[in-house]
Amino acid sequence: MAEENSQNANAAGGSQAADQNKQQLQFAVQRIYVKDISFEAPNSPAVFQQPFKPKVSLDLNTSSRKVGDDLFEVVIKVTAQVKHSEEGTTSFLAEIEQAGLFRISGIEGAQLEHTLGAFCPNVLFPYARECVDNLVNRGGFPPLMLAPVNFEAIYAQKKKREAEQAQQQGEQTTQ
Repeated sequence: MAEENSQNANAAGGSQAADQNKQQLQFAVQRIYVKDISFEAPNSPAVFQQPFKPKVSLDLNTSSRKVGDDLFEVVIKVTAQVKHSEEGTTSFLAEIEQAGLFRISGIEGAQLEHTLGAFCPNVLFPYARECVDNLVNRGGFPPLMLAPVNFEAIYAQKKKREAEQAQQQGEQTTQ
């Protein structure tokens, strides 16, 4: 009976330790905001007087930085440049930096890097997408609905490139 009580106490203690770890693990969106926004239509109004035949060029980057205790800023920068497909003149250029403040604790190392590089951008992208669409529409152009982005795949490609670069540098230093 004493052994049974001891085992139950150990199990309860182990359960309390697990509960404390769960309590220490924290992820919360503190704020989502536009950090920078720009729209240019350098060839207007002439661009509106011809048939709209767009050729879209899209650039997407993410970055993150620690701004306080357990507080991180993640930024998605979207640049959409649309040119007339036949003439090559720029119809418009839209840039947005969609940012978010995230409180993250209990996550460290590679898991934190993954959270900042893939999970947080997934949270922010719908806001960036809506902002670009709205900006382009306010510029007098048809909506530009950006396709969903797989930030998990982008993050995996980035890690693969970094590993390949590290391997190449390692090979160069041994030669």
